[in-house]
Amino acid sequence: MGAQQREYKKRIGSAKGMKKIFQAQEMIAAARISKAHARVQATTPYAKAITDAIASVVQHAEETNHPFLEADRTFSNRVGVLLITSDRGMAGSYSPSAIREAEHLTNKLREEGKKPVLYVVGRKGDSYYRFRNRPAEKSWIGVKEEDLPKLGREISALFREALLAEEVEEHLDELYVVGHRFTNRFRQDVNVVRLVPLQLSADGAESRLTRQYPLYEYTPSADEVFEQLVPRYVESRIINILLQSIASEHASRQKAMKTATDNAETQIQKFTRLANSARQAEITQEITEIVGGADALNASGRKER
Repeated sequence: MGAQQREYKKRIGSAKGMKKIFQAQEMIAAARISKAHARVQATTPYAKAITDAIASVVQHAEETNHPFLEADRTFSNRVGVLLITSDRGMAGSYSPSAIREAEHLTNKLREEGKKPVLYVVGRKGDSYYRFRNRPAEKSWIGVKEEDLPKLGREISALFREALLAEEVEEHLDELYVVGHRFTNRFRQDVNVVRLVPLQLSADGAESRLTRQYPLYEYTPSADEVFEQLVPRYVESRIINILLQSIASEHASRQKAMKTATDNAETQIQKFTRLANSARQAEITQEITEIVGGADALNASGRKER
């Protein structure tokens, strides 16, 4: 019985230690959500404004054209897929859900006769594909949260070159981004956005022809304005998706750590009851042995002196 109690106490101590770790992670994630959400709110209006500006040029300047606007960009059948995951674990289904959506997208592209070219942000996604001997074309890992805008500019510059490349082995026909959309602390959804060809909407769901935009006079010309806006559009969208994804990661980690803390508390209560039961059984056994010994002495006729 004593060994059983020691085992239960050992498990109680382990569960208490894990509970402290989970609570600390939950508090850290909760503190970071507000800052991450503020960054999302700061970049979203800019991304929407550029989207509306490009849509306005396209709608009112019929002669304006750009390679990113072409509905059929088939040249190399290579399609870029940017997957955004986390560098650390303990975030629940955040990374697995994004990876699962990216796998679904790449399988769909292959069925259409296209060749997906994968780019990954985050150690979780990178290790997932390396473990399966399918390393990404390029990976970015260990990036600090405050460096995400810089990373977004680097990624957008890389994709601009690939989307406009004239060599078949380097050219990308299309570009998709798989990340998370941050709605609030309690809701984050996996989001697949096609950036090229341009869809000209903040969430990738609205066509540029579904609303009427104001008519402007462009100086020096609509073509030159458009040429300046398109690179900024791609850059702003990628940065915004990166920031929304990191905010979603913090929210997902907070929820996961809250659940883990509750589970640790349940385990503590469970093993505490078992330890108390084992202790009570040990005491009962000791009393039974004492009473049995006394009865044996009385039955033998011996008397205590």
